[in-house]
Amino acid sequence: MLDDDKIAAAAKTLSDHWRAGTKLTNLDASIRPRDRAEGYAVQAALAKQSSSPLFGWKIAATSEAGQKHINVSGPLAGRIFTQTVVADGGTASMKGNEMRVGEAEFAFRFARDLPPRTDPYSMQEVLGAVGTLHPAIEIPDSRFADFVSAGEAQLIADNACAHLFVLGDPTSADWRSRDLIEERPVVTLRGEKHIGHGKNVLGDPRVALAWCVNELRALGITLREGEVITTGTCCTPLPIQASDVFAADFGALGKVSVGFG
Repeated sequence: MLDDDKIAAAAKTLSDHWRAGTKLTNLDASIRPRDRAEGYAVQAALAKQSSSPLFGWKIAATSEAGQKHINVSGPLAGRIFTQTVVADGGTASMKGNEMRVGEAEFAFRFARDLPPRTDPYSMQEVLGAVGTLHPAIEIPDSRFADFVSAGEAQLIADNACAHLFVLGDPTSADWRSRDLIEERPVVTLRGEKHIGHGKNVLGDPRVALAWCVNELRALGITLREGEVITTGTCCTPLPIQASDVFAADFGALGKVSVGFG
């Protein structure tokens, strides 16, 4: 098991590569996390390396396509830092981005804390703590050059492939009365339309939301008022390139877009 010094060393290695915009093959075997618990321990230490406040949380691999894309068996939770948030309609840098995909997602902002406890939170309890629903775009990436073979533990340590994030305005629609499973956001990219499906997000974006809350609960982490959870892509991750505009239309739930420089 990794001790505190090795966890800190792994986090520093990842942080250094993040700041430099460089990649590594793998963490050295002596500091490489071997399971999800060690991966999350490194991720927590990575957060201490950041001077940026925590904006919220992301879930990687909530769709079958997303799991295949990074070669994992299930979802992973990661942190979103304020410095990585791009304004809706703004421009995201492509510098150092090797994954080069965009994802349309449902994001939820919390109106009250959900602290750790022994019993899992029900979906109803989680939804009761949500303040607003937002259309969102995630632009993932990894510090690992070959992220498809890095494995779950290292990808969790690497903040679950968190890179850049775009949060749209809160929807004015009565989203609680809508069947999010059957929402079909339309992404327009390079003149082509791609249709997503709410059911691609762990079968239901609300299920993914509850999964993330309970993943944090099991780790002893309080989900704070004002923090956002983005629940994973509802369509196949779409390849992006410089000068693209990625526009996601969630119908009655709103729109969000980002350009790439």
